[in-house]
Amino acid sequence: MGAGAKHRMVFVDRLLATLVHLRHGVTHDVLACWFGVDRSTVTRAIGEVRPLLAERGCTISPDVRLRTLAEVVDHLGATGKLGIIDGTEIRVRRPAVGRKDRDKFISGKNKQNAVKAMVFTDGDGRLLFCSPTKPGSCADITHARELGLVKLLADGPAVEILADAGYQGLGAQTGGRVVTPPHRKFKKNAPDWYEELHERQRKAHSSRRIRVEHGIAHLKTWRALARHLGRREHMDDTVQAIAGLLSQQQSADRILAWQT
Repeated sequence: MGAGAKHRMVFVDRLLATLVHLRHGVTHDVLACWFGVDRSTVTRAIGEVRPLLAERGCTISPDVRLRTLAEVVDHLGATGKLGIIDGTEIRVRRPAVGRKDRDKFISGKNKQNAVKAMVFTDGDGRLLFCSPTKPGSCADITHARELGLVKLLADGPAVEILADAGYQGLGAQTGGRVVTPPHRKFKKNAPDWYEELHERQRKAHSSRRIRVEHGIAHLKTWRALARHLGRREHMDDTVQAIAGLLSQQQSADRILAWQT
């Protein structure tokens, strides 16, 4: 404790530099010019503050914060609210030539180098949880299983989770707690009545889970998640720090709306 070089930036300035970097994607060189310090000082400051923001979790109310997926499931069970999950991809820099597992970051959907995170919101679109990232080649359902969602839902409270077709199969493993779009029974030469029924069911499900898309859109307004140009090793802290900050803003807006 107390060893190492002393900071030339007070904590408030370090916090402000981190927020500007996450929100607007301002480079460390520009921030160094603004604060009148060396670039390495800004890099060190952001590297220290970003994990602190990531550890805060998502704010639900002034006295409730959710930091893990288990806490989210318990919160939904206690409040009786609907949950919605979806995966989102964030473009990252391509790994260097010769790096092991270089191709695992290529997304099968967009054919771009990306990492993937699972976003969890309630029925109103309020952000509850944003998972650590996985390489872009990881399927949505595989990511959910590795996070332990199946066990949490199977052994936890009775909650309803809406998901898209990428999570089909979780419903059978969780006792019907994960609801996905209906399977298509006719792949060819489907009757007209079935096409109409299937389309109506698909649209009804999509309209219920559209709020998670709005939550992801709010996340992507932060430049650090629109396209990440830094080190991939920092993506977990970056995603969870932004999720915590956004949920804090949503909570403050809700309290202000109640007061007015």
